[in-house]
Amino acid sequence: MKLLNGKNAIITGAARGIGEGIALKFAEQGCNVAFTYISDGSAERAKILEEKLTAMGVKAKAYQSNAGDFAACDIFVNDVLSEFGSIDICVNNAGISKDNLLLRMTPEQWDEVMQVNLKSVFNMTRHVIRPMMKARSGSIINMSSVIGEMGNAGQSSYAASKAGILGFTKSIAKELGSRNIRCNAVAPGFVETDMTSYLKEGEGAEKYKADIPLNRFASTEDVANVCLFLACDMGSYVTGQVISVCGGLNI
Repeated sequence: MKLLNGKNAIITGAARGIGEGIALKFAEQGCNVAFTYISDGSAERAKILEEKLTAMGVKAKAYQSNAGDFAACDIFVNDVLSEFGSIDICVNNAGISKDNLLLRMTPEQWDEVMQVNLKSVFNMTRHVIRPMMKARSGSIINMSSVIGEMGNAGQSSYAASKAGILGFTKSIAKELGSRNIRCNAVAPGFVETDMTSYLKEGEGAEKYKADIPLNRFASTEDVANVCLFLACDMGSYVTGQVISVCGGLNI
C-alpha cells in the first residue's frame, strides 16, 4: 500500500531542486501533485516534471503562479480545488536567497526575500486552510532552513525569513490542531541543488563539509523523505515541530 495513495498535494516552487524531489517522492507514493513555478524560464522544466509525474500513474499539473502574491494564491488554490477536488497536503517550498552583508543590503533585496520566503507561506496557508478545515484533515509542511535556526553572516534576510517560518509554523499548529490539521517545518542544511552548485567546486566544498558531522551535503531525497513522513499517516501525531535535515550541522 502506497503511503499517500489518492491524496492531493500542493507544492510551491517545484520545477527544480528540493521541490522537484518532493513532488517525485510524493508521486512515487501515489499522491496527485499540483505544483507551481514562477518564471517563464522554468516553464519547460515544469512541463517535463509534469510528464514525469503523470508517467508514474498519478494526476499532476504545473501552474505558473507567484506564491508571494496573495491574490494569485487565491486563484491557484481555487483552480486546484476545481481540478483535483480536495487539498490534503500543502508544501510551502518556494524560496530565494539574496545574500549580502547588512551594510550592503538594499531595502529592495530585503523585501524580495521576505515576499518570496515568508509572505508566500502566509499566503498559501491562509488559502488552503479553509478546505482543510471543512474536511477536518490536512498536513501543512513549511520549508525553513538550518540558517533560520543558526543564523549566518551575509544571510541576515534569508535567516530572518526562515526563522519567521518557524514561529508561524508553531502558531498555526496551535490554531488548527483541534481541526486535525497539522503544521510542521523542515529545516534543511546544505542540499545538492542548483542553488548550492557553486559550493561543490574547489576547497570551499570541503570546508563546508568539515562542519557537518555526516561529512556530506544532503540529497533532495533526504529532504523529501522527511516531508513524506510528515505528509502521511506515520506523522499523524506530529505537529508544531521543526525537523532539521542538516547532517548534524546545528549540533
